[in-house]
Amino acid sequence: MKNKISALLFAAILFAGCSLAEYPYGFYSEGNFYKTEADAEAATLYIYDAINYIEYSRAIVFLGGMNTDELDPKGDATASTKDLDSWSQNNFKTNTTLGNFFKYSYITINRANAVIKNVPGMSIDESIRNRYTGEAYFMRAYSYFNLARNFGRVPVHMDVVAKLEDTQAGLPESLDVMWNYIIADLEKAISLLPYYAKPEPGRVDKAAAQALLAKTYIYLASAKAYGVPQYSSMTFDVDQYYTKAAEYAGYVVDNAEQTTYHFDDDLMHIYDVNYPDGPEHIFIMSMDRTGESEGQYSKISKMYIPYISGSTVYLKQGDSESYIPTHDGWSEYKTNIGFYNSFEAGDLRKDWLICKEVYDASGNVAASYPGSLTYPFCRKFIDPNFNGDKTSTKPFLLRYSDVALTYAEAAGPTAKAYELVNYIRNRAGLGDLTPGLSVADFRKAVIRERIYELSFEGNISYDLRRTGNLHTVSAVQGQGITNEEDILFYPIPSIETDLNPNIQ
Repeated sequence: MKNKISALLFAAILFAGCSLAEYPYGFYSEGNFYKTEADAEAATLYIYDAINYIEYSRAIVFLGGMNTDELDPKGDATASTKDLDSWSQNNFKTNTTLGNFFKYSYITINRANAVIKNVPGMSIDESIRNRYTGEAYFMRAYSYFNLARNFGRVPVHMDVVAKLEDTQAGLPESLDVMWNYIIADLEKAISLLPYYAKPEPGRVDKAAAQALLAKTYIYLASAKAYGVPQYSSMTFDVDQYYTKAAEYAGYVVDNAEQTTYHFDDDLMHIYDVNYPDGPEHIFIMSMDRTGESEGQYSKISKMYIPYISGSTVYLKQGDSESYIPTHDGWSEYKTNIGFYNSFEAGDLRKDWLICKEVYDASGNVAASYPGSLTYPFCRKFIDPNFNGDKTSTKPFLLRYSDVALTYAEAAGPTAKAYELVNYIRNRAGLGDLTPGLSVADFRKAVIRERIYELSFEGNISYDLRRTGNLHTVSAVQGQGITNEEDILFYPIPSIETDLNPNIQ
């Protein structure tokens, strides 16, 4: 369920929906809050609350897949969705999806700053104090990580925005400075957080911070190694950052102290909505069909599924003869047919996790692609116990297989790296990766594996960005864009630049 907190917190802690370009309101009073462990926990849960807003959670897919050849929009999609899909850059500064993603990222940051400012000084159990503070450092880093990947240098707020002038921070002087903030926050989170005994949906632990730091280092190392504009002039050593990426990913995938997260050997179980605490889920959102409003519950499944019959249909479970029910949908995230056809023959991530047939209650085919089913759809987000439009489906924000592939890419063709990649391939019904590859060829093979393993989870555009391949997207080519730097970052939304003279 979406993290629930008291009415006192909504009324007293932070602003609940304004852009940082607006005058902030509704802040906590240090004289009447941050007194008890319950206060500290409520403030911490309030940080996570911001990313559950539909304007943010849906942007994960719009910015991570809709702008590539993985997904297509429906014919009557909103203008902002069509502009992202078609790379209509002239409209990006006023694009509502980009604006909402930017806004809710800073709401998350401001809530994290409130915890970082107040919880360390509270007279509560040290382990509890450290955990909540560590979660706040992680969430601040997570927000800046996503902002930096999409917008490059953005204003950095390291303290609570308490008055209008606090909103007018300038840009860091370089990408090095921007990313060093993220690295420092994650190092702090790692030092404070414990490993959880079992995954806790909606919250993070030490493994999540180690995983995100590994992803930070691999993002930077690969972007510079592939000569991506602006990243290529950053001052770090590429080999050192690849080593650090392998080190921190190794703390998750090759560390006797970390026993909570591991591969799930059942491909279908990873995406079973009833097991959000499965071993693959290092960081997953916390939505539940019993919630009262969208964000507390989820409609993500409706986004992927096409309209079929207006009634319940059934999906086959892998190669079994069992079927589960689902509603049909809205066709917002349509599978690109070229992408669908690019999977290797026999890949279960295509055959089992992308539906080209739906069934009736008796197991008879009710619709199929091509034909009455307009496109084969992703079924990673299905809730057989849906309640009308309400489901418990959740975005997967950090998954163990993502970290395993991060380790493999960073380490190169070592025995451990091959072991991890081959496990993922074998689980998907494929043979082992070609042995004896060079470092360069092995890394390219791992990046290709990421495309299919993490498909429809909001990842593909970032792998294209960091390897200098975003220009290969069909829509980008259709716009006549050939210079990678022209599409490297989205512009900061105009609602921010219009009111902040320091980021013109």
